[in-house]
Amino acid sequence: MRDETALVFKFASEDWEFEAIHRLNYQTFVEEIPQHQRSPTHRLVDKFHAENTYLICCNGRQLVGMLAVRGQRPFSLDQKLPDLDTYLPANRTVCEIRLLAIDRKYRGARGGQVLAGILALLWQHGVEKGYDLAIISGTTRQLKLYQHLGFVPFGPVVGTGEAQFQPMYVTLETFEVTAREFLRNSPARSFQPSAVNFMPGPVAIRREVRRAFEQAAESHRGDVFMADFQAVRRQLCELVNARYCQIMVGSGTLANDAIGAQLTRESGRGLVLSNGEFGARLADQARRQQLDFETLERPWGEAFDWTAVRARLKSRPDFRWLWTTHCETSTGVVNDLATLRALAREFDLKLCLDCISSLGAIPIDLTGVFLASGASGKGLRAYPGLSLVFHHHEIQPAPDRLPRYLDLGYYTAQNGVPFTFSSNLLHALHAAVKHVDWEKRFAGLTALGSELRRLLQEAGFTLIADDLPHSPAVVTIALPETLNSVTVGRQMQESGFLLSFNSEYLRRRNWIQVCLLGECARDKVLSLVKVLRRVCPQSLPENLAAPHH
Repeated sequence: MRDETALVFKFASEDWEFEAIHRLNYQTFVEEIPQHQRSPTHRLVDKFHAENTYLICCNGRQLVGMLAVRGQRPFSLDQKLPDLDTYLPANRTVCEIRLLAIDRKYRGARGGQVLAGILALLWQHGVEKGYDLAIISGTTRQLKLYQHLGFVPFGPVVGTGEAQFQPMYVTLETFEVTAREFLRNSPARSFQPSAVNFMPGPVAIRREVRRAFEQAAESHRGDVFMADFQAVRRQLCELVNARYCQIMVGSGTLANDAIGAQLTRESGRGLVLSNGEFGARLADQARRQQLDFETLERPWGEAFDWTAVRARLKSRPDFRWLWTTHCETSTGVVNDLATLRALAREFDLKLCLDCISSLGAIPIDLTGVFLASGASGKGLRAYPGLSLVFHHHEIQPAPDRLPRYLDLGYYTAQNGVPFTFSSNLLHALHAAVKHVDWEKRFAGLTALGSELRRLLQEAGFTLIADDLPHSPAVVTIALPETLNSVTVGRQMQESGFLLSFNSEYLRRRNWIQVCLLGECARDKVLSLVKVLRRVCPQSLPENLAAPHH
């Protein structure tokens, strides 16, 4: 007996899946519905196979059901029905769905679950691609089923003999309620759509980076590993104009803790500037290191008052270091590095920066910066798990004062690799940063981020810190009280878009975030805004609430 809970819904991607599709296609549209000639191979390759996206249901390595989607004209119905568009609702983006088939052994009660899952996947795919109308040639044997699902017949029946089909269409909205219901009730492991990632991390990863990560693990003492390790360090230093880069196995928090540990070696008092969640975290890390410091805070989403900062520094001549975020991830605000550098020179301070969200997303010049943190994920577009600390000065080990893992001098003394290191993470980071045209990357992000912000503003959304210098890759949206950020985030996730909404600081403020730190295509951004408009109609001015076509 097959286990229904083992059903998995996904986009076809593996060779065996495509072979199974050809065989189910033959069983359904040759043996069952005599639409095509028989073949001794018992497989039927669709004429549009190269253009089809296949939505499938599997039980283990057995194909249970399938559906093909295609958005490229001419459709097969164009060839069967002249003037096809005259039958369809106007101002819609149309796709054609074909080859709906369920293995005979899974029909009946189980067939309903299979069909529901495939249609939920179809709804997500339509949302992502911007399709809002689907057409189909439905077999006349199943007209009641199609009409029950919301398909509307149009035009004359096409085909001949036992292979007759009724042209039909269905709107994207028709599937929405039932698709959300299915997604909420199905086991998470059963549904594997290719969701579009607009998270601040982990971010969408390029294929060559995934392949590098999937190599067999190797010794961190091996020649190949060390060659890649030193190459990555050089490339990262060139990116930010730093002399040294220490790479540690851990998150960005580890890099900031390592900076805090180094500051314990400095005499005098420090000042932490905070205008968001991650500035506050730096203050917390300074406190945990028992550093002697003060904090100067500004409201979230506001720029620092540099006159007030200068006055505070002038009031305490014993200040020796200054620590803040470069890009405040919680709001997207970019704190002015030129002003920070000038203050450090004026008051003879060691400037430390959290660059975790700015690294790889905007240009950075760390000239004059004492210590700066980064991470392998986010803007560098590799896997999370490696933390980075940049510096210009030589650091001596401090075995009597610092834990081994936080002692940057110990890393320096050991050629950068004092402890076991993940070769998989290292090779992935190397693949992510080599051969990158950073000027093109930054220019593309700036243009895409500007367009995203403009579209969101036109749709009536309130953007945090939009009138301040901000990262093009971090857009924070304040939702009105009529909407709940967690509910909106989950609805977007069901629609196939991963946003940031679950962090405690975002939930507390009813904010959601759209981040472009990973691989982001313009058409995905346009689809995102379109879906946000549908999910959040209450947030829009009345004259903008109607969908635009």
